[in-house]
Amino acid sequence: MPFIQVTFIEGRTKEQKERLIEEMSKTVSSVLDAPLETVRVCLNEIPSSHWGIAGKSIQRRQNEE
Repeated sequence: MPFIQVTFIEGRTKEQKERLIEEMSKTVSSVLDAPLETVRVCLNEIPSSHWGIAGKSIQRRQNEE
């Protein structure tokens, strides 16, 4: 049973997340020759204040722009 985890900064629409789940599931099913029913997807949305690059949160970096 393939299990896919995707981590990204929050802010995507419900429709975008639904499409991501659908497309990733189809692709993994095809590439791994696994039944679509066995593919699992977990989306981890992270607040921009919880994700850092080069010593600063993304939220802080955006505020400094």
